[in-house]
Formats: sequence, structure tokens, C-alpha cells
Amino acid sequence: MVRALSSRFGSGRLRPEKGQQAVVEEVTVGAVRVALAVPTTYMNDSGAGVRPLMRRFGIEAPDHVVVVHDELDLPPGRIRVKLGGGIAGHKGLESVRAHLHSPDFVRVRVGIGKPPGRQPGANFVLRRPSRADREQLDVAVEQAVDAVEAILTQGVEAAMNRWNGA
Repeated sequence: MVRALSSRFGSGRLRPEKGQQAVVEEVTVGAVRVALAVPTTYMNDSGAGVRPLMRRFGIEAPDHVVVVHDELDLPPGRIRVKLGGGIAGHKGLESVRAHLHSPDFVRVRVGIGKPPGRQPGANFVLRRPSRADREQLDVAVEQAVDAVEAILTQGVEAAMNRWNGA
């Protein structure tokens, strides 16, 4: 999804940057300067790169950080926008919350559905999606890009009203 944002608003090439634990590109969305980043850490430690990125780009408030993540509690392909709240056992979100010392960051939740039977969630998220799920996820990526654009240009509340009503 971040790469799709990069392609839409920038060069489409995120690059390593000294002192960062992410590949990064700075773009402008509307009138907003945005640092796009994909962590180069393991997902469970993805928050480790957030503080250095915030310092590098002069971001002071956690609610100016937008995290896009997979969500077991949503059907495949559905997206929702959320400000703050719980982490529902998501290790990547737990890491971000711990490194920010706050749960008050913006989330774009991309549904991947629940694992079948008693399959552990960790195993489910690491498997390749089915062809049908992949098609829904491809659409969801574009919708998530639209949601991030709405967050940046119209505000979180407007994005929540648009994306959480469907």
C-alpha cells in the first residue's frame, strides 16, 4: 500500500535512508508534506523505526502518524479508519504503541478475514492469500491509498465517515 502511495504521489521508489530502519520517500499529498515509510525490521518490531522517522521529519504528535495494517477482524478487502484505541493482539501495533508511548496514532485497517478453523492468526497472516482474497486485497490497497489521501487532505474524521460507513 505504501508503494502504491509512492507511485501515485512520488517516484514510486522508496529508498534506504541513513539512520532509519525503513525505506523512505518524501512526497506531497495536496498541500501536505508526507514521509512514506516501510519498516525494514521484522513486523513485530516495526515500531522501532517510528521515533527516528518522527525526529527526521519533524513530526511531534502521535496522531500525525498513519499506520496501515492487516486486520483479522474485518472481512478480506474491507478497510476502516481509526484513531487510537486497542491493538487486539497485533504485535506490530503493539510495537508502534510502545515506541510512541501512546495509542493515539491513526490506523488504516485492511481486512484479511479470520483464519479457518483453529489455525493460529500468526500462521494465517503469513500464508499466501487465495486468488479470491488476493483480488479483494488488490482493490483494498487502492481504497487504502484513497483513505490515506482523505486523511491527509480532509482530516481523520472525514475519512472515518467515508470509509467506516460501508
